[in-house]
Amino acid sequence: MSTEAEIREILGKVKVAAAGTILAELNLLREVTVQPDKIAVKVASAGLSEDSRQILRQEIELALKPVLKKQTLEIEYITVPLKDLNRVKKVVAVMSGKGGVGKSLITGLCAVALNRQGYRVGILDADITGSSIPKMFGANQKIIGNEEAILPVQSRGGISLVSTSLLLTNQDDAVIWRGPLISKMINQFWDDVLWGELDYMVVDLPPGTSDAALTVLQALPISGILVVFTPQGLVEMVARKAVSMAKKMEKPIIGLVENMAYLKVPELDKKIEVFGAGHGEELAKSIGVPFIGQMPLDPALAALCDNGDIEKYQHPLLDELEKAISRS
Repeated sequence: MSTEAEIREILGKVKVAAAGTILAELNLLREVTVQPDKIAVKVASAGLSEDSRQILRQEIELALKPVLKKQTLEIEYITVPLKDLNRVKKVVAVMSGKGGVGKSLITGLCAVALNRQGYRVGILDADITGSSIPKMFGANQKIIGNEEAILPVQSRGGISLVSTSLLLTNQDDAVIWRGPLISKMINQFWDDVLWGELDYMVVDLPPGTSDAALTVLQALPISGILVVFTPQGLVEMVARKAVSMAKKMEKPIIGLVENMAYLKVPELDKKIEVFGAGHGEELAKSIGVPFIGQMPLDPALAALCDNGDIEKYQHPLLDELEKAISRS
């Protein structure tokens, strides 16, 4: 007769079709009871429609069929509060003082870098009115769920994604909301989504230091902040404001990332500093935070993002991002 631990191991690998991931990562398997005459399984129903529950029931029956002797199998769906299902170990926010510096790009690369090291990663796209994360990851399916929870969309590499773009019938539609509604949506992305077991959640903040950024820094258990800027005097000044906000909110700064630092021309074996010479290390030193590194203007990366293939990108900065976040 199989033990409870053996049954849990088998069921943990069962695919939840509606969520695109397995039971163990969603933390939906709640109770397993093994008796001589039956095996009883209780599964949380969060995010699962009636059809999804029926499909999952069939998958569980199929997975346990080889280990059932003369035992019967009982499967029961139960309601469990999301706070008991979600276990997010660390929350990293990516922010910038102004728009157009590539903050969403760095958010995506952070998630990719962590995912490659075997961590379970999710992205909460808090840039409610300007979301671009789904496009980078090639995610165009709509978010689904039930009255208990919303299910994230899974990227090809297994990164959980939640974004306003994934709620829209047409991703080109504008989201025209005032501050309070934006803040409410950010809170819902944290409170009402079945994130399950995550090692890291990376939050893509909207630019600036207003309502939305304030909501994230106050409402979410932020472990650290990455600040993104480009090598221009004006942007560096605004980056200082972002760092100042983080310090006033008593949130640790993981470091600075200088994006669009240069354009490499292989034919000439030359780097062109399109926006002027970078001062990332000097800036980081002057405000007392680590400098993680520079990201170039890379046409190959732009093409991958346009095609939804950011997870294929390779660059040494990804290793530096992963190391910096892991140390935080």
